[in-house]
Order: sequence, then C-alpha cells, then structure tokens
Amino acid sequence: MHGMAERAHITPKVLKWARESAKISPERAAAKVAVPIDRLFEWEEGNSYPTIRQAKLLAKMYKRPFAVLFLPDIPDDFQPLQDFRKKGAKELTTASLFIIREIQQKQSWIREYRIDNQAEKLTFVGKFTRNDDPASVARDILKTLEITPPAYHSSPLAEWIHSAERKGIFVSRTSFIHPKLKIDPEEIQGFAIADKYAPFVFINSNDWKAAQLFTLVHELAHIWINQSGISNEIESLSNSTRRNNRNNIELFCNDVAANALMPSSFVNSINPEIFSDIDGVFKLAKDTGVSTFALLIRALNLNIITPKTYKQLKRKAEDRFSEHLARKIEKDKNKKKGGPSFYLLRLLRNGREFSQIVLDAYHEGGLEPTQVSSLLNVKVNKLQNLEAQMYK
Repeated sequence: MHGMAERAHITPKVLKWARESAKISPERAAAKVAVPIDRLFEWEEGNSYPTIRQAKLLAKMYKRPFAVLFLPDIPDDFQPLQDFRKKGAKELTTASLFIIREIQQKQSWIREYRIDNQAEKLTFVGKFTRNDDPASVARDILKTLEITPPAYHSSPLAEWIHSAERKGIFVSRTSFIHPKLKIDPEEIQGFAIADKYAPFVFINSNDWKAAQLFTLVHELAHIWINQSGISNEIESLSNSTRRNNRNNIELFCNDVAANALMPSSFVNSINPEIFSDIDGVFKLAKDTGVSTFALLIRALNLNIITPKTYKQLKRKAEDRFSEHLARKIEKDKNKKKGGPSFYLLRLLRNGREFSQIVLDAYHEGGLEPTQVSSLLNVKVNKLQNLEAQMYK
C-alpha cells in the first residue's frame, strides 16, 4: 500500500445523487478531480473508490458535507419549492439550486432556534388568501412594516429590507454562489419561504434596483398569503382582467406589490402635469423606487393617464432605457475591479438579522465554530471581519 493515497469508501449511489442533485455534468465533475470520465462512473457504480482528497473535492463542488457521502442511503433532501415561474421558464441550473438549498438550510436552522427560544408565531404569515383584495393586503404590509411610500428616509430598497427584518422576516440578497457561478435573473428573481416562525425571502441582486424592490414586496405578498415558491418575470403587471389565469398567484402578488409601492392615494395625488413629459415620470419613479414601466402601468390602471399617453410615454421610456443600458455596459467595461468588499457581500447574502442571531448564539456558547462557519459561509478565523462589517 506504500505511496497509495488512502481511499474513501463512500456510498456510490450517494455520490451519484450528490452530483445529479447539483445539476453538474459528469464531464465537469471528472475535470474537477482530473480523472477520466470512466473513472468517475466507476466510483458512482462502486467498482472503485476515489481518494479522500478527490472525494472531499467532489463534496465541496456539490455543496454537500463530506460526511454525507458515507451515509448508507440517499438522505432526505429539502422539499423542492413550488415553482410559480412562467411557462417555459429556464430549467433551474446549479447556481439557482445551490442558493435555494442554502436558504432552506438557513431557514430550517433559524426556525428551530426560534422555536427553542419560545418565539411567538408571526401573525401576518398567512393572514390573507389570494381571494382577498390585493389593495387590502398591501395596506396591511405597509401598516405592519410601518412604511409610507413614497416618504422614504433612505434608499427605498434599504428601508424596506430594514423594516422587514425588524419584524422578523429574513432577507437574503446575492447574485452569485462564487465568482464563476452567477444566479440568472431569468431563472430566479426571488423566492419566499413562508413560515410562521422564520419567514425567509431571497432577492437576486443581479437585477436592477427597482426590480429588486418590486421582487422583495412581491415575495412579502407570498408570505402574507402563506405561499412558498420561486418567482421570475415579476414585474409583468397586467390590467386586472387576467386575474383568473393559471399563474394568478403571481399576478395577485404583483398587484399587491404595485398597491404597496404605489398606493392609489399617492398616485391619485400626483400632479397630472408630471405625466406630460418623460423626465418628470423618470424622476418620480426614481424617488418612489419603482421602474418607470411599473409607474406608467399603475397610472394607466388607475385611469390617471389615457391608453394613448401610456403608449407614447412607454415608447419614450423604452428608448431612454436602451440608452441607459448602453451607458451601463460601457461603464461596467471601464470599471476598475473595485466593488463592495467580500464581507459586505457575505453580510447581504446571509442577511443582517440572520447574521446577528447566529453570531449571538455563537458568543453565548450555543453554537460550534464549524456550525457558525457553515451558516454564515465564512471561515471561523475570519468571523471577526464579518462582525466588523456589521457595525460599519
């Protein structure tokens, strides 16, 4: 045996399940551990075994604890979230599957933690159903979170997140699992885990700010009607006649978001002059934290502008948007590799409220260092950097 690396006697079908459930091709997995593809298949069929180093690399690539590979049988995984995305949506790829699994792990930990600490159930979870009036759900969300659009104190997105977290809703925002693995907004713009102890919302930050805010409020609507699930194509607001189609949960949540972000009392009080030229509309949309398109549809639905004006303004907004897009692409090209720090990005991905609770539990001695590091995706010896970031 001299010179032979020690073999890992993993369970072959578990190894295969770990790869397939991460939607990773045999080619990519074999390349990762630098073996021919046939060797990988041998391991998955139990005709030979990887070295411990190879098995660890694969576990890391599949985002499973190394120990899982030795279980006698395929473990129970989290239930897949209900898919509310539009027909023909892209199949979920590795990055999307990983972020869903990561948030499900965080959510199940924080749920147990809250129950162990005798937390009260949150009364707003499932307070309504989708047969209720979207405007009254929206009013309840605003009242519960103590927000009155468009009177924001900071950026609308930051204020909404802060208010939601203060009320016990966990919010995670990120756009990638690691630099090579981006979460595609066409696959997922957001998802919600509705739970009476620990509701969790995920927002794909690889999206425009206005779209992220709309996504956040759309996902809050999911929590208010107790419907966990994945969403994309969120902003496609419609005229309310299409209420009864297959995706009516999504349309319902869009209506709630439109009513919450642009309450009718506020839209009705807008000086109609503002809609006479696109610049006024742009500025108003920016201050309200919504996209120009969402604002125009809302004004149309409330009969504040005519279909004709709506069409003209929409066309102007589209032209302006393409210019804006072109400028943004140019700017991104010239951008120096600065950007937010690693720890700030981690904090947004874990959510401030979640991070705070995990760190408190750790300092009170209720959590092992390895648990903390897996819940917060940070090495144990780097925890103080994450804490420093929290108080910046």
